[in-house]
Amino acid sequence: MVAVTTLALFMMHGAIYLAMKTENRLYTKLTILAKNFTVFFVFSFVITTVYTLLYIPHLSDTIRSNPQFFIFPLVMMLAIANIPRLLNKGKYRYAFVSSSITIACLLITVAIEVFPNLLYASNDPVNSITISNAASSPKTMKILLTIALIGTPL
Repeated sequence: MVAVTTLALFMMHGAIYLAMKTENRLYTKLTILAKNFTVFFVFSFVITTVYTLLYIPHLSDTIRSNPQFFIFPLVMMLAIANIPRLLNKGKYRYAFVSSSITIACLLITVAIEVFPNLLYASNDPVNSITISNAASSPKTMKILLTIALIGTPL
């Protein structure tokens, strides 16, 4: 469901972007697609969210224990609700901004919820892959930093 929701999100985001950049017949087709993809995204988002809250409850533990992080899901919900309203008004730039805010808030929310775990172990949480046990040694990280500092400007 996460893959379908992500696909729907980027279909909507891309259709809104293209609607901003085109005109005439293609614009008309893209406005219809943007509205249809928005419905598809909202539908898949709701299903994925409900499934996650019901069957994977540990993913919302961090936000429940730290209410200050609730701002990200709240802003995301407001941005999602704003997209269809702006599309109906024909304000595609603002709809694109709302779509971008949705993407950013989704990424931030997921990062908050899974930190420090990168991959949860289903058999025992102790066996989960965390940032610390997945990272390379400090010496390797220093070597990579040196290579990046030299290679990036080149």
